Amino acid sequence: MQGIKRLVPLAALMGMLAVQTSCTKPAPYVRKAHLVPYPQRYQAGWASWYGPKFHGRPTSSGEIFNMYDLTAAHLTLPLGTSIMVTRMDNGRSVKVRINDRGPFVKGRIVDLSYAAARVIHMEKDGLARVRLEVLNLPTYHAAAQSYNQYTIQVGSFIYYRNATNLKSELKQKFSNVFIHTYSTPANRYYRVRVGTFRSQEAAIGTAQRLAAEGHSVYISPLD
Repeated sequence: MQGIKRLVPLAALMGMLAVQTSCTKPAPYVRKAHLVPYPQRYQAGWASWYGPKFHGRPTSSGEIFNMYDLTAAHLTLPLGTSIMVTRMDNGRSVKVRINDRGPFVKGRIVDLSYAAARVIHMEKDGLARVRLEVLNLPTYHAAAQSYNQYTIQVGSFIYYRNATNLKSELKQKFSNVFIHTYSTPANRYYRVRVGTFRSQEAAIGTAQRLAAEGHSVYISPLD
């Protein structure tokens, strides 16, 4: 995804400056002895990043996505896992924590936050070849694992007509498309969702189909 220029709060700007400063020094390499046994300890492939469009939305772990935090989305690693992401062409590395599911585009293995992308100098490129190393697995069950059902959110609107239009479009190819209303003191949001699933893994196939058709999706606990 390409970055979007926008004004940010002072606290967020300070976070960005801190990330920029970290870019001047490559992240230290981690000795193999520090890594934990895991079938997917090492992985290589394409990385992408996401930022403004998802800033402030809930992640698959239940926490709110902050594009200025060093986090990432992965399809299968346990939520809470720490990994080192190294860009192959420039050797820059960044340590991130997995708190979301994705990316849902074929051929990509990790979706970095905007801040993490800046550390390895890929925010302008959008995509980069990377190598992943699992540093440590969580010693607790992630909060999102306590949910009994999940769904795939495809869009959120303040205008009901926009939500119904998207729902009608999706119903031509997908079953169980519905609109979930979410109210705040300031607005009412109409969230278009597809399906109900017993686990995040069960939702991945449908999420990949939606992403392949050009939709921006994420797996969310069913609330």
